[in-house]
Amino acid sequence: MEMMRRLTEGFHRLTRTERLDRIQHICELSDDEINTLSGRKPLSYDIAEHLIENVVGYFPIPMGIATNFTIDGHDLLIPMAVEETSIIAAASATAKWIRKEGSINTYSKGSLIIGQVQLPNVRNVKFARKVLHDKRELLMALANACMPSLVDRGGGVRDIAIREIERPEGDGTMLVLHVLCDPCDAMGANLINQVCEALKPRVEEITGERVGLCILSNLVDSKLAVAEVVLRNVDPAVGRGIEEAAIFAKADPYRASTHNKGVLNGIDPILIATGNDWRAVEAGVHAYAARSGKYQPVTDWHMDGVDLVGRIEVPMAVGIVGGVTKLHPVARISLKMMKVNRAEDLARICAAVGLVQNLGALKALATVGIVKGHMQLHAANLAIAAGADVHEIARVRDRLAEVLRVEKRINLSQAKAILEAIRVADTAAVH
Repeated sequence: MEMMRRLTEGFHRLTRTERLDRIQHICELSDDEINTLSGRKPLSYDIAEHLIENVVGYFPIPMGIATNFTIDGHDLLIPMAVEETSIIAAASATAKWIRKEGSINTYSKGSLIIGQVQLPNVRNVKFARKVLHDKRELLMALANACMPSLVDRGGGVRDIAIREIERPEGDGTMLVLHVLCDPCDAMGANLINQVCEALKPRVEEITGERVGLCILSNLVDSKLAVAEVVLRNVDPAVGRGIEEAAIFAKADPYRASTHNKGVLNGIDPILIATGNDWRAVEAGVHAYAARSGKYQPVTDWHMDGVDLVGRIEVPMAVGIVGGVTKLHPVARISLKMMKVNRAEDLARICAAVGLVQNLGALKALATVGIVKGHMQLHAANLAIAAGADVHEIARVRDRLAEVLRVEKRINLSQAKAILEAIRVADTAAVH
């Protein structure tokens, strides 16, 4: 633990080569894995051909490392694939604050994903409910027979629940079977879809009713990841500001949507880096945020005496086997870097980083404001947008930082003017 902290101290000030050297040492990566991670070993187009259709190339996204995270007492490096400025810096800085003054702890609530078998307009609801309930054991046995390898690994269908839903037009009643399955270390989407399809003919035979859709649900409220942060002896003004920001998000869905986007700034880059379906997780998180009928924040922050306490609870169906995670070499390396051996561990890390990312954004809003911190890191982006070549970016960025210190904000016009002045000066120096 001490060695990791020493090797990652000042990580953002190292060259890319130095960062790779230290990552290799800390995470025990092979030379081949480092070559893959660095891009020296290009990704095979065969991988892309197996993942999607009509392949023409790759769209590379930068991948960085969030440092300073201690989750459940373990120091971790967090790989994050993302294009947005300031996310990794904010996560690392906030994690450092927590490591010094508090703690991050996580746990799971449930392990089951959900498949839905829909009976769209049931003629005899009472009879259909009764026979489906009476045949639950048979249906579960049929479902588990479809996935013997998962059952052998300790997973499989654990229960079947029956839900009754009034049709929106008021012209009848749906019944929906929730097939509750433990996917072990898989995300399980394809598997549960196949199971639901396999149950369709038997459900129709048992009930005498027509089955409609057979599909998983991304609202996996039976598989939640929970993280909690405690920060001790927080400056009262900072703590109250963060608490007030959380109250604003609870009161106003317009603010809550941006609040939750900040949470997903922490979660999505990990999902992308590990080859997981970030769109499915996002859909589930937003649905869970609206489960009361009003869209709400998925985190809560409050002062407990002199301590700041935060909590997140989100549906998190992720996998570490199969699909992109199995095929994509960078996804496998990312899991290795985090020392993840179970899907549950990955889910809990995602929740923790989402909560930390949220704290970083709320602290900025409650103190210096989001613009100042973001602009400091946005200077390089402005230099690129202004048309700076690779050798000019650092010079434009540094000049923009000087402008920011004086004027408190920077923009593209200023970047273009600085770039033009640098080029004029360089031309004059040559002549």
